[in-house]
Amino acid sequence: MSRTAANSQGAATRAAAVHGWRDALLAVVAGFAAMIVTASLGLWAAGAADLPEGAFPRVVAAVVVMAAGGSVEVSGGAGFLADADASIVVLPLSVTLAGALAAGYCFVRPLRHRAVATAGELGLRGAQLVLLWLLALAGCAALARQTFGIDVGDNPLGELGELLDASPSVGFRADMGATLGFGLLWILGLLVLALLVSPRAPLPGRLVRFHEAVRPAASATVLLLLAYVLIALVIGLVVAVTRGHVAETFAVILLGLPNVAWLGFTVGLGGAWEGQVQGPFGLPMPQVLDDVLRTPEVSRVDLGTLTGYDGRAWWLLVVAAVLVVGAAVLTAVRSSARVRPWQHALRFAVALALAALAVSLLGDVEARFGLSLLGIGDVDGLGGRVELSPLLWRNVGVALLWGAAAGFLAGLLAPRLRHHGEAPAKAPGQGS
Repeated sequence: MSRTAANSQGAATRAAAVHGWRDALLAVVAGFAAMIVTASLGLWAAGAADLPEGAFPRVVAAVVVMAAGGSVEVSGGAGFLADADASIVVLPLSVTLAGALAAGYCFVRPLRHRAVATAGELGLRGAQLVLLWLLALAGCAALARQTFGIDVGDNPLGELGELLDASPSVGFRADMGATLGFGLLWILGLLVLALLVSPRAPLPGRLVRFHEAVRPAASATVLLLLAYVLIALVIGLVVAVTRGHVAETFAVILLGLPNVAWLGFTVGLGGAWEGQVQGPFGLPMPQVLDDVLRTPEVSRVDLGTLTGYDGRAWWLLVVAAVLVVGAAVLTAVRSSARVRPWQHALRFAVALALAALAVSLLGDVEARFGLSLLGIGDVDGLGGRVELSPLLWRNVGVALLWGAAAGFLAGLLAPRLRHHGEAPAKAPGQGS
């Protein structure tokens, strides 16, 4: 009898492992497919399909690598004639978000009918997905490398290059080690976040008690950030239809929509960013933001400077008030009736501050390229930079204050908004 039980248990374990690999493969395929499609369409809208030497697939691979947390190095030069100072640090968050939503949904979906799962089972499923994810990311990193020649026209560097057969070039390649290291952190963070925000995902028995304190605020905050992206998407589509510049607008939507939307989130709360755009290069961004940043000195991006270029920027404050209060109320309604207003205030303040911290770190941009002739100075017209950095403590601080105020208000309103006779919220695995 015991041998039969052991055989049954072994068969069940093997079946669970097979199902885990299948589910992990589905999540990885869905995540990378979403990122590849989004990056391809965005780059096509930005004009990258016309790049020479069949480089488009390699550029798509580079964007996917960056979206998944990887590192892409830029280099250039013209032999002993010129040196290049080049770097790019930016997350194309539209691509990142597409992959995260697809992979995260496929990870938690097979578990949605379970009340409790063991830590070993969740760890095994996570390890299977992480391994396949890193293999796929390594394939993209291997593809993400290309070198382009630079046409400098009548510039002295061009004449010297023709004379000495040393034409200037610029290229990029993925740093495999950094890509796999940061990619590992990226996918682990995604899996933890997916378990935190999904109300139906099971938790290990020891963590069930944290369900009530963490999940309502975490899920409502994620919905708040997605609402910002949805509003920005509607605005972008309206702009594309009514004002032209369709290709440029869709490039912003498909490559950097959350970058812009979540910058608006922090600015609407009273936060600020600093940055500068110089030279002929730039990143997909709304014209008003380019105008604010394209100045001789470093510029500050906040409600005051934005409204100086476009008075409608004050709507960011209105949108922030509506969405933050709405998310706080959703948190309070989904929480137990036993939770007091000050507890709502504390939990939602922490959640909103962490959200502001995350989007500030994810939205940091630094891209520059300069080509110097014989070490003397930059070649005119071939250098530029784009920088955009958050004022981190200001963004986190104002989010903390907004979260505390909205959470306390929601805690006062929640008893009136709950349906009469509604039972307090229960954590997964609690009895009925």
